[in-house]
Amino acid sequence: MTEDLTCDDFLGGQVRVFQPRKGYRAGVDPVLLAAFTTAKPGQSVLELGCGVGVASLCLAARVPGLALTGVEVQPPYAELARRNAHANGAAFDVTTADLRTLPAGLRQRRFDHVIMNPPYFDRAAGTASDDAGRDTALGGDTPLTDWLDVGVRRIGPRGYLSLIQRIERLPEIIRALDGRLGSIIVKPVAGREGRAPELFLLQARQEGRAAFRMAPVLVMHEGPTHQGDQESYTPLVNATLRNGAELPVGF
Repeated sequence: MTEDLTCDDFLGGQVRVFQPRKGYRAGVDPVLLAAFTTAKPGQSVLELGCGVGVASLCLAARVPGLALTGVEVQPPYAELARRNAHANGAAFDVTTADLRTLPAGLRQRRFDHVIMNPPYFDRAAGTASDDAGRDTALGGDTPLTDWLDVGVRRIGPRGYLSLIQRIERLPEIIRALDGRLGSIIVKPVAGREGRAPELFLLQARQEGRAAFRMAPVLVMHEGPTHQGDQESYTPLVNATLRNGAELPVGF
C-alpha cells in the first residue's frame, strides 16, 4: 500500500480493494448493487462507471464464472480497478473510456446484465468538488439520461439493467426507460424504520412485460437512532455486506 492509497476489506474480507485515501471512496452502495444483481454463472456483465471495481468484484465473489467488463473514464481509477481485479483473482476486463464514446469493440457487444451506480447529483444543479475524482464520481458532466441510454443499448435479449440512485431521481429514470425496458422493480433503501428512503435499487428487463412493482423498503439499520460506534445493520443487510449474500429483488 502506498501513501496515497488504502487497502479496504469488503464482504468481510472476501474482497480487498485499493482505493484513494482522499477523494471518492467506495462504500456500501456498490456492495448493495452487486447483491441486487441477479447474475448467474457463465453470464456476461458490463459495469458502466466501475470506479476501482468494488461492485463487479463483489459480484464475482458471489457468482463464479462471470465474464465481467468495466468502463471507467478516470485513468487512475481504471488502473486501480485492474490492479484490484488481479489482486482478487477476478476475470474483470476494464476499459478506460467515456461511456458516451465507447470503443467499437464494446459498441458491438451485448451483455446479460448492465449495472451502474451513476453520479447521484445533477452537476447543473450543484457545486463542483475540489477533488476531481470525487467530483466526477458524485456529479460528473454526463447526464443521467446518457448513462441510461448507453446502458439500455448494451443489454442483450431478455437481459437486465440494475442500478442504485438517489430517490429524488426516480421519476427521471422511469421516464428515460419508458418504452425501452419493462418488468421494472424498484426497491427503496432507508436508513432506519420509519424514515423516508434516500436511495433506491432498480431492476429492469429487455423485452420485460411484467407490471411495474414497488418492492418492500430495505432498512439498513436497526433501532430508531444511531447508538455510539457499534454496528447496527439489520440481519439482511449484515448478511449482504459482510457475507456476500444475495439481496432478494422482490422482497
